[in-house]
Amino acid sequence: MFNSIGLIAKRGDPRVKDTLQSLVRYLQQQNLDIVIDAPSSRLLLEKSLRIAANTEALGTQCELIIVIGGDGTLLQAARLLAKYDVALLGINLGRLGFLTDICPTQMESYLDEILGGAFLEEDRFLIYAEVYRDGQCIAHSNALNDMVIHRWNMAHMLAFETTINGHLVNRQRSDGLVIATPTGSTAYALSGGGPIIHPSLNALVLVSICPHTLSNRPIVVDGDSCITVTIDPYQAGQAQLSCDGVLVQQVIPGDRIVVEKRQHIRLIHPQGHDHYATLRAKLDWGKAV
Repeated sequence: MFNSIGLIAKRGDPRVKDTLQSLVRYLQQQNLDIVIDAPSSRLLLEKSLRIAANTEALGTQCELIIVIGGDGTLLQAARLLAKYDVALLGINLGRLGFLTDICPTQMESYLDEILGGAFLEEDRFLIYAEVYRDGQCIAHSNALNDMVIHRWNMAHMLAFETTINGHLVNRQRSDGLVIATPTGSTAYALSGGGPIIHPSLNALVLVSICPHTLSNRPIVVDGDSCITVTIDPYQAGQAQLSCDGVLVQQVIPGDRIVVEKRQHIRLIHPQGHDHYATLRAKLDWGKAV
């Protein structure tokens, strides 16, 4: 099913080295074409592999990209590779592992099946944000999990207005706002009291962070909605826009952030993958009552 395999390993984590070396040996035994990104290649004693200059270069050369690390490593790869027609598979060395769902001890047996064509494939969409200041776009980024607009260099709350498809939703004061995809509904949005959304749904969730009014509740909207957040022009201090936990832009009073669905990735799972089993395991729902 896949002839050219790209490899990405979490940077700065010494635990990755042994798993990466085992994976390379396994793939070489299958006579597959292997390409590794330059930072990951420094972890290997094996120097005969093809090396891609960066993560994006893998997108032009590979059909399947295997990510070794945690969900954060896969999120970063997804943001960079969403414009390419590649599939992503995660080997979990992190903590929760909602996206990277193969543990290293099961890696070879699962890869036997996946490389033979026995796997499940999911289509996950990303969202895209643009920041406008005085009518000009000054920053943009995509995210697989969530966009977060949050207060920064101030002790008091952030004031902002939210519209959906041009319709005013509310004006609020809070510590910020999480706009999450179904993939990200089990991340920061969940911690803020948002609902868990099945990854197959075309939906977005808006979750306020510590809102001033107790009547404020999370909202689930159509995934094709255009969400606009405008920072109150009389707001004192600056806020920040983060995408999948990465700072994108400092925003000031009057700035406008526009968020829409854009781009997709293909996520590979082993046969028998069960989203509800993942929720039970990761959220500790499996205990007997």
